[in-house]
Formats: sequence, structure tokens, C-alpha cells
Amino acid sequence: MSTAIKFENISKQYRLGLISTQTLSHDLNRWWKMNIQGKEDPYLKIGEVNDRAHKGVSDYVWALKDINFEVQQGDVLGIIGKNGAGKSTLLKILSKVTAPTTGTIKAAGRIASLLEVGTGFHPEMTGRENIFMNGAIMGMTKAEITRKLDEIVDFSGVERYLDTPVKRYSSGMTVRLGFAIAAHLEPEILVVDEVLAVGDAEFQKKAIGKMQDVSKGEGRTVLFVSHNMASMKILCNKGILLENGSVAFNGGINAAVDYYLKSDEIVDGLPLIDRIKYISKEIKIDEITVNDNKTSSIILNHPNNEIRIKIKGNVINKLRVGIECLLFDNDDVLLGKFAPQLDQKETDLIEPGKFELSELITLPINMTNGEYIIQVEITHPKVEYLAIFPKALKISKQNYLSEQGIPIDNKLFGFLYL
Repeated sequence: MSTAIKFENISKQYRLGLISTQTLSHDLNRWWKMNIQGKEDPYLKIGEVNDRAHKGVSDYVWALKDINFEVQQGDVLGIIGKNGAGKSTLLKILSKVTAPTTGTIKAAGRIASLLEVGTGFHPEMTGRENIFMNGAIMGMTKAEITRKLDEIVDFSGVERYLDTPVKRYSSGMTVRLGFAIAAHLEPEILVVDEVLAVGDAEFQKKAIGKMQDVSKGEGRTVLFVSHNMASMKILCNKGILLENGSVAFNGGINAAVDYYLKSDEIVDGLPLIDRIKYISKEIKIDEITVNDNKTSSIILNHPNNEIRIKIKGNVINKLRVGIECLLFDNDDVLLGKFAPQLDQKETDLIEPGKFELSELITLPINMTNGEYIIQVEITHPKVEYLAIFPKALKISKQNYLSEQGIPIDNKLFGFLYL
């Protein structure tokens, strides 16, 4: 089986909030190094990983960093990852919407892309005109497009509006027509980025069936991005997991989905300190305990509904430090945010050196039996995150009050509902 796409050292760097560097000294330095001295761009050596949730110290960010993998002809590759992981950036580079900062992509054949609702459409042109324009861009002749026209229109289900300007289409109609064009104009490589979620259930089923026909029946290559893991398993045979702009897993689709879904799971008995995912240079965490327990799983029995979080560590400079907690149910739905030090007292001012911080949290009385997840965040309040323990603690609540007919008040204990 031949290679359809080869990604070699693909990286993409952005400067946050600005186009180019917008700084004369930076532009002159870049020009001098690259054009006079023949060296690489000096700003490739700086920048931080693309962690969208946290404040950084550099204006430069790597949306993608050193991406290397191959896609074989006929493969359906599912690209998985959280929002901001770099999935769409990778597909935009493949589709030549944007250029990579470093690296090259080698692709065998024509590429048809469906990246965003309305991508590649001229809003003032009719649906029919846009079909011919897209086909011409892909290098097809008018006769070839005409031969496929009836099939495209029938699949899209927008025949009544075919001679209406696309600007009057709904988002669902636009996606229907866009996918029909991309899938029926015989590209060797089909790239689809999440937009199918805009369509209704009937169209999603048709689209997935068409992608299966394109890959299995015609031997074409498909790259598919979606947050629907069930669709991924049905459609794809290979999977790539992106985390903060880098490849975290490359393998079979079932293994990739399992790796993705389990990456944030709490493993009973592991130390809480191992759950840390982000930490500022301002702070070092040596130990974290909940109810004097260092592991990531606790059981609360009636009538106890309190947890005490203790943190030990070091700070570099004098600053205020507080603890915030986010409560999730077992389906990863955010139930609320609890930050007692912001409402009840001034946050602790920590002197440089060793510190110990303790915070008592009273859980809401309306929690029923079951499992809950707490994310612990250490903050310099209203300034920045100092450390984050995502999904740090699993709480098993047993024999709770709601089963005994005691009235429930959602606002008891200062619980802040969002």
C-alpha cells in the first residue's frame, strides 16, 4: 500500500494577538538573520506549548510542534484531541489554507477539504455556480463537473435552492452542499473537520456512509476530525491523538479512542501529586492531601460532607495564594465552582520560601449518592493560575440526606452555581 500523505517535522508558530511580529526590531532581526546571514528564523527557538487554559509568559505559541506521521492510501484517519490541541491547524496546513512554520507535507493526489461552514464558497454566487467554481479550483473540467452535478445536488438535498445565492443558505444547507461537492468531485484525499455536527441526524448518517464508500469502495484516503467517538470508531481504522500541538498517540482507532478517554481518568490509589498538569514557575508543590489522604479517591458517608485540602510547597516571590475547586458529576458536567477564600476571607499572603495552605470545603447538601469529581486549582486570585490538578479527586458519596426526605436548598453552604 502506497503512502498518500507524509507529514515531516510540521510545526506552526503564532504570535498571540498580532499579525507578523508587529515590532520593527523583531522584523529587522528576522530579515537580517534569514536574508543576509542565511540562518533560520530566530523566533523559532522561543515560544510555549499550546495550552489554551493557562496564562503564559511568552507572546509566541506553538500551535503544532514536530508532527511526524504517514497516512497510507485508503486509510480513514481519525484525528482526536481536545479543543485547541491543533487538529484544525494541521488540516489547514494540509489543505494549504495556511503554511507551516517548519516542515513539509507530501500528498499524492488532489485534496478536497471541508474545514468550516462556508469554506470555499462565495456568498454572492448561487449553489450551482459554487459547485462549478470548486470543481475548477480542484482542476476539473466543466464536462467532468456537469457529469457529477445531478449526483451532488441529489446528495445535498438543496435542489430547490440551487440557483439561490449561498448567503441565504442556513448553516446546515451550506454544510450539506459543501460535503456533497467535496465527496463527489473524486478527490484522492478527503479532509473533513467537525462540520458534520451542524447537519441533522439523517445527513450525518448519509455523510458517514459516503465516506465509507469513498475509502473502502474507491480506495481513497480520508482524514476526519470529530468529537463524536462513536462515529470515529465506525468510520476510521487509524487514529492520531494530539495534545498541546504534539502527537501523543498514533495507532489503531480503538486504541486511540481508549487512550483519549482514559487519559483524564482517575486511577484509584495514585498519589494526588501525580495529577498535576500545570504549574507556574512561581510555585513548587511538594505535597497535596485531602482529609489527610494523599491518594486521589475518598469516600464520604452521611453526615460528613466536608473535605479539607492541604498543600505544602515553596514560592519564589511574595504573593497571595488561594484554592478554588470545580465540582463535576460522573458524566464530566460542571456542577459548580467553590472558592471560599474569595468570599469569606482575604487570601493568604505567602512569603518567599516554604508554605503550607489549608482550606475547608463544605459540599452542597443536594448531592445524591454516587461519584463526583473535583478539580483543584491553586491561584494567585484574579491574576493567574499557579497550579492545576484536573480531575484530581474522585468522591464517592454514600447514604446522603436526600434519600431521607430532608428538604434540599441549592444555595446552602455558599455553593456557587454557574
